Amino acid sequence: MSAAEPWDRARAADWAIAVGVAVALLVTGLSGQRPGTDLDLLGYVLLAAGGLALVARRRAPVAVLVVAGLCAAGYQAAGFDVPVVAFLFAVYAAVRAGHRTVTVAASVAMLAVLPLAALASGLHDTGEAFARARGALELAWLIAAGAAGEALRQAERRADEAERTKEEAARRRADEERLHIARELHDALTHQISVIKVQAEAAVHVARKRGEQVPEALLAIQEAGREASRELRATLEALRDDDTAPPPGLDDVPELVERARKAGLEATLTVEGQRHDVPAAVGRTVYRIVQESLTNIARHADADTASVRIDCRPHALAIRIDDDGRAAPATAPTPGVGLLGMRERVTALGGRLQAEPRTEGGFTVRAELPLDRTP
Repeated sequence: MSAAEPWDRARAADWAIAVGVAVALLVTGLSGQRPGTDLDLLGYVLLAAGGLALVARRRAPVAVLVVAGLCAAGYQAAGFDVPVVAFLFAVYAAVRAGHRTVTVAASVAMLAVLPLAALASGLHDTGEAFARARGALELAWLIAAGAAGEALRQAERRADEAERTKEEAARRRADEERLHIARELHDALTHQISVIKVQAEAAVHVARKRGEQVPEALLAIQEAGREASRELRATLEALRDDDTAPPPGLDDVPELVERARKAGLEATLTVEGQRHDVPAAVGRTVYRIVQESLTNIARHADADTASVRIDCRPHALAIRIDDDGRAAPATAPTPGVGLLGMRERVTALGGRLQAEPRTEGGFTVRAELPLDRTP
């Protein structure tokens, strides 16, 4: 069943009720006793209009309440002593929509206006007019219509709350399952990386014990294994301790650049502008952008130099990472997982990211993160 089908059925029901009320009012008006005047046609129009207005009672309940009240007062003044059934339906719809104060005010006004309209019609004397007006719109019927609308409104509210609670429970179970999967994945990765780290450290130890020169690649594997173990340990602590350990941020960027230098890349860091209070989400994103960029440079760029530039502006933080690798302007970058992850982080904070080959050769990553839109 499509989402439009319940709405179509609701509109069909609204039309059926509106037409049924309009027909009932017209039949009552035609069968009633009244003096023939020039206002007969106007009375019939108002009877039909008051009923047909109910078709919009879901979309505009207050407007329908006003229209139904005016039509009821109008055909009473035109000499049609017909119960104001359409107005009672409008009272029910308005209270159901939550417009209780407006409905009470309109009902009080109708209780005052209808006797005057009956007097103006000249059909009855003063006593009969007031008696018939009270019969047309008894206070008990108004209370009953309002009570029915309020009862249904409360029932719908409780149903919505129950549905929302059910959705929240399902979302909580999904979050718990994702957390469980993340912990399992973390434990598996930690084990594998620990093996790599131990093997690299053992190889370095054996080489140094023999007096041999340790290859730079082996030292880089050793350092990368240590860093991966630290990050995974911090991630696990965050998962288990509900983020009590602070994640890496802007203050940790110099350490990333220093590690890149130790790995053989001539990397520089430049920070310009006056640093303001940087939200944790922005600092974490800057760290991840620099980390991913330097990792890509070391793995794929075949570069000798890399520069990291952070520009602290009053309302934004700009990051630029350039390298002199083998990327050429005519070579379009292949969007890998790392680049997509960077773009998602930046977009989530309302920022912009550009990653493309430079005209003079090499690759550049530029990002701008607003400071005033970060939650």
